[in-house]
Amino acid sequence: MKQIIFSLIIMGWAVFSTSCGEKRTDPEPQKTPEELAILDLTGGTSQTWTVAGGGSVQRDGRSETNIYQNFEITFAATNKTYQTFNNNGLFAANGNWEFVSGRVDRIRLSGTAPASGQEISFTRTGNDLRLQFTIPVPGARVEAVAGGYTFNLRRKQ
Repeated sequence: MKQIIFSLIIMGWAVFSTSCGEKRTDPEPQKTPEELAILDLTGGTSQTWTVAGGGSVQRDGRSETNIYQNFEITFAATNKTYQTFNNNGLFAANGNWEFVSGRVDRIRLSGTAPASGQEISFTRTGNDLRLQFTIPVPGARVEAVAGGYTFNLRRKQ
């Protein structure tokens, strides 16, 4: 009888210890630098950035926030697309974006507007996104908008 009780105690302890142990899960794989950069721009799916609510725009060190006060740009992760609103002709209304030469801190937008095809550096800090780029003066078409731009954008809630 002692042996049966002892066996039941051992079996009970074995069942209890295996059922109460930590469940092991595979760790989530680390994201690549490109995946992290896409997350910064798109929030994982789609993210809109705006001047409204505390953003600003400078061209060659002069404020142009009043010209772009309602500017918005939305970056989408799917097919790396973008869409702009109230861009005052500086950006194309929509198109695709890509990383420049394998650098995950620089993008290029498709389209025919002056900012299209330019190398745009970006930095995200919390709810802020900074876009910096230069539009050169190659001809009359872009002379009026040529210069170095800094867009300090806020994440649209």
